Amino acid sequence: MSRYEDKLKWYIDENNIKAEHLSFKQSCHSVEEAALTANANSDDFVKNICLITSSDNLVVAIVKGEDRVSTTNVAKALNSEKIRVATPEEILQRTGYPCGGTPSFGYPAMFLIDPRVMEKEMVYSGGGSENSLIKIAAEELQKANNGRIVRIRK
Repeated sequence: MSRYEDKLKWYIDENNIKAEHLSFKQSCHSVEEAALTANANSDDFVKNICLITSSDNLVVAIVKGEDRVSTTNVAKALNSEKIRVATPEEILQRTGYPCGGTPSFGYPAMFLIDPRVMEKEMVYSGGGSENSLIKIAAEELQKANNGRIVRIRK
């Protein structure tokens, strides 16, 4: 178990978040790898896309695994701020988790959740490393990150 996974498990316990942490020997970096590794339907996975606003704030756009984030829709949700995708180094620095394992909560950011995510009863998200996942109810995820539900997919 990596220190990133340990940190996330501690956060889940300390904040009484109802989530299951799953750790694997195989990579869960992509939705396809994660679905195969977890023996789950790829339709149940979400992606956390880390973005940086022009005022240097971290925004995490959470969409279903098959969807893509629309930076235009995110900018509209943020009152037309210009945004860009964070680099892997920025993701690690700002979230405390590596790119490919970034969870949907557990660090300071503005979280935007696409409504299609909320249609799912249960979802899988990054578990702190490329070899781990979190299984969590969509409503619990939104509660854990205080996310704003807004259409952000293309």
